[in-house]
Amino acid sequence: MKNFEKYMSALKLSVVMALLLSACKKDGGYHSTATNSPTFAGNTYEYLKSKPGVYDSLIAVIDRMGLKQTLTDSNVTLFAVTNPSFQLAINNLNTLRRQGDKDPLFLSNIDGVQLDTMASYYIMRGRRTTDSLTLQDGLDLTSVRFGYPMHGKVTRASSSGLVDGGPQVIEFSNTKKSKFIRFWSTTTTGSNNIITKNGVVHVVSADHIFGFDEFVPRLTFIPPPPNLISLIGGKLSVLRDNDGGPDNGEGSKKVIDGDDHTKFLAELQGRLWIRFELNTPAVSGVYTLTSANDAPERDPRAWTYEGSNDGQTWVELDRRSNFFFEERYQTKVFSCPNTVAYKFYRIDITELRDGGLFQLAEWSINKAK
Repeated sequence: MKNFEKYMSALKLSVVMALLLSACKKDGGYHSTATNSPTFAGNTYEYLKSKPGVYDSLIAVIDRMGLKQTLTDSNVTLFAVTNPSFQLAINNLNTLRRQGDKDPLFLSNIDGVQLDTMASYYIMRGRRTTDSLTLQDGLDLTSVRFGYPMHGKVTRASSSGLVDGGPQVIEFSNTKKSKFIRFWSTTTTGSNNIITKNGVVHVVSADHIFGFDEFVPRLTFIPPPPNLISLIGGKLSVLRDNDGGPDNGEGSKKVIDGDDHTKFLAELQGRLWIRFELNTPAVSGVYTLTSANDAPERDPRAWTYEGSNDGQTWVELDRRSNFFFEERYQTKVFSCPNTVAYKFYRIDITELRDGGLFQLAEWSINKAK
């Protein structure tokens, strides 16, 4: 009897060990999902139309922006945004508009210029399957319409608590035209490599908000009145210029060149003013400042906005302190109750967020509203 019990115990142990070995052999000790590459018989636009209830919002944007032909006959890679992504964006926008007692906006009546720019983030030139994005640093991508720089990189999602043990996903990023990854806005794909006659479709995760982080700010930003610097013209001067002079790559002239991807960089040394003499006096009740591409510690934190008719005696029109830009390339509009036509205007910076090196991408002097 004792020998029989020993035999049964050994048999049970053998069965358990066999099951464990079989389980380990089955998945190799980790979960690995191959990237499927389904093929669709039609073009990319037809693929979207074949999925009713999934891409209706994206199709509406494509049709309104005149992008149907591009998805029909051009070699493109589409990062396809599903209906929930648009719903999140619209809901966030209209929640903010309700707080301001404004009418709601929808894809049919949203500013077409802003919608067109954001739609272009998702349609890339050429066919880009995941295999082409597996480089360590990923791959720079270019939009079909405006040549806007995006970026794609293949990584693996986590699975069952195992880091990088899941299926392949693409980290798809809006680079904000910056080489610094910390300023990028990134989403991921839910499925990859849907092959159509003229391209590749990667489906963006449903929790992504269309337009990345720009949808609401773009559509709630109220543009400033006409810029008097470009409207009337005149002469720029500064208390202290860049060591390379005003025409240097980061000299003072860059602060009024109309390009937010250039900047004026100089030492603050406790105070630095930027002055513009208009060709003829005009009333400015608005001015704007635009943050530069990097190093937020160089942003102005405190300043005064002033007017003068002789360049000697200045009248304070606006004062700001403890100010912070929330992001790079951000334009802020400031109003002041000025009704006097001045020939000279200046911004007098007295404090930065940190350190002693000042930078600003753009400054504008604008008409009173």
